[in-house]
Amino acid sequence: MQLEDRGLIFDAAQQPPEARVNAFTSVARLKSGTLIAGHQSGTAKHSVDATLRLDRSTDGGRTWAPIPYRFATSLEGTPGSLSPGAIVELPGGRLLLAGTWFDRSDPDRPLFDPETQGLLHCRLVMATSGDGGTTWSPWKIISTPGLTGCAATGPLLRWSDGTIVFGFESYKEFDEPGPSRHAAWLTISRDGGETFPDLHLVAQHPDHALFYWDQRICAGTNPGEYTALFWTHDLAQQKDLHVHLKHGSLHDKGHPFPRIRETTIRGQIGAPLWLDDGRLLAFVVDRHHPGTMTLWSSRDRGQTWPDDEKLIIHVHAERAALTQQGTKVDFNEYWDDMLKWSFGHPSLVDLEDGRVLCVFYAGVPGRLSIHWARVRVR
Repeated sequence: MQLEDRGLIFDAAQQPPEARVNAFTSVARLKSGTLIAGHQSGTAKHSVDATLRLDRSTDGGRTWAPIPYRFATSLEGTPGSLSPGAIVELPGGRLLLAGTWFDRSDPDRPLFDPETQGLLHCRLVMATSGDGGTTWSPWKIISTPGLTGCAATGPLLRWSDGTIVFGFESYKEFDEPGPSRHAAWLTISRDGGETFPDLHLVAQHPDHALFYWDQRICAGTNPGEYTALFWTHDLAQQKDLHVHLKHGSLHDKGHPFPRIRETTIRGQIGAPLWLDDGRLLAFVVDRHHPGTMTLWSSRDRGQTWPDDEKLIIHVHAERAALTQQGTKVDFNEYWDDMLKWSFGHPSLVDLEDGRVLCVFYAGVPGRLSIHWARVRVR
């Protein structure tokens, strides 16, 4: 693999205060070759004023222009904030976007309550566009019956049979009693994204001893097949484990835990992508020192990830005042650190010309930009 070029999708240095902290990326390639990247933008990560911004590229990611549309941050009359939206193209060229809305009716409530270990009230939402992303419909709620604390992890996938899935994780909300229970899910649409009535459990530890955070998925060869990577945290040992992997299918009926296994990749969030030559790529953030964004390659379905085939995309000197190292993680402080980290959230898309595009955020505290890197893979 060869790093060919890199640049900025959204430059925080050129923005007013309300758009200087940008994170939580997504990127989609349309049939026309146009790329649309999404990210959260505000005065801070998950701030009360956080919104969703989109940028478009028509030259394979070399240059980017902002889409000026501004999404409503209120939902059914309640003030809120937005976390980034994943996009998929539907038949006929319509676009579907899905993301997370957080209730900000009490602006003093933080994202995470250290006493109850619950999240702000939130909902999965979606919108559609008939003009290539220039304008969007009003938000529509995606139902998650029986689940709470549901936040998007993305991306949106569509298989050849028309099935669409959207990745999210469930937790517990701010005022819920009892212990926290985490699970990774897919919500499923079989009517072109009009409704998402069905749920598929991707990962949940049977004893709730591990949390499979921030799942990232990519489509497999056959309809319903997927590959998922997880940032995996061991609650008892108070530390992150290596990235975990699962090959699954919407048709699976068994318990998801036995099919999840640990890889040799150290890090947290990892975005997977299958190449047409059979290789599996993983674009992974590792927040150990020094911090890195690395593109890994496996030729055996993720059994091994040779160190001599990886490509370091970005090296980061973290300047945020963090409380954690890598072990003995105080869970409440860990959540606080998540809002301080100044790089991460990998996204990956196939440019279908022998190259892939890596998207991530990086910067210094208070000034986080959205970056791209183009890599030749074949």
